[in-house]
Amino acid sequence: MQLVKIASLNSNNFNSALKYLAQSDLDLAQILETLGNPPRWQREPGFPTLLQIILEQQVSLAAAKAVYQRLCNLVQPLTPENFLSLDEIQLKTIGFSRQKISYGRALSEAIINQQINLDWLADQEETIIRTQLKQIKGIGDWTIDNYLLMALQHWDVFPKGDLAVAIAVQKIKNLPTRPTPIQLELIAEAWRPWRAIATQILWHYYLNSKSTKLLHLSPRPSLQ
Repeated sequence: MQLVKIASLNSNNFNSALKYLAQSDLDLAQILETLGNPPRWQREPGFPTLLQIILEQQVSLAAAKAVYQRLCNLVQPLTPENFLSLDEIQLKTIGFSRQKISYGRALSEAIINQQINLDWLADQEETIIRTQLKQIKGIGDWTIDNYLLMALQHWDVFPKGDLAVAIAVQKIKNLPTRPTPIQLELIAEAWRPWRAIATQILWHYYLNSKSTKLLHLSPRPSLQ
């Protein structure tokens, strides 16, 4: 059963979620003990954030951030109309691939043509949000998961197709192979109703995986 968002995630329930997850999963508890609490990944809902997440598809966060920053330097404010005013040469010059240009234009046109209303969508249940956004070329579950998690602050969304999550789970659970999305979903059942916060703990671990602190994390027995 999907958790319906009845209130925005805030500092109090974020901290409560961290305590719950630490009690529910010793591996997550060890990350928190070693690295401290993860940052709260928060972005403003709307077109710029959704476009930024599209840029982050299948590339490093650093590369996507650089392209997004160049875009923001080129056009202000970043609106669907202003994005469509840029030609292919301008977008390629700042780092857009032909595919990402196509996706960005599809999103812009959907908003301008009132195919979707992101302000209205923000207050809807997850199933409605997914159905609406999946109608747009280039937007699939990974993009929607990250938008739900970071922009709309849903508590229980879980990006089962996220590579960083898979790598982190493999390491902390001492698994012989990288878990599949289906395997990740099964593991994440223990983290309900706070799977989004568990994801942020895993991202925290992944981003700090080269830290010398993590050398002191003792591997736990692999899952059978």
